[in-house]
Amino acid sequence: MKVFCIADEDTVTGFRLAGVQGHAATTPGQARDLVLSAAARPEVGLIIISEKTAGMIRPEIDAFLLDREGPLIVEVPDAQGPAHERKTVADIVRGAVGISL
Repeated sequence: MKVFCIADEDTVTGFRLAGVQGHAATTPGQARDLVLSAAARPEVGLIIISEKTAGMIRPEIDAFLLDREGPLIVEVPDAQGPAHERKTVADIVRGAVGISL
């Protein structure tokens, strides 16, 4: 299983230093094409995409997660840090259980 990264240039460079292949996406069209291209490769089992890049194509990412069995898509913060509008795991647990972590 291979991992593929789609993000801004700095984030992709960081993942390349760890041995992960990837490409930078600066437009929604590029991001969409890269996700579809990576997903079509049978050896790719995990796509790492930055939150901002995924945000450019949010409807496609959501549909992809619901309609396909693989590869797994994981959103990570980019070089600028996490997106503030996204809930953290602690926020989700607090809302579901009422316990603060």
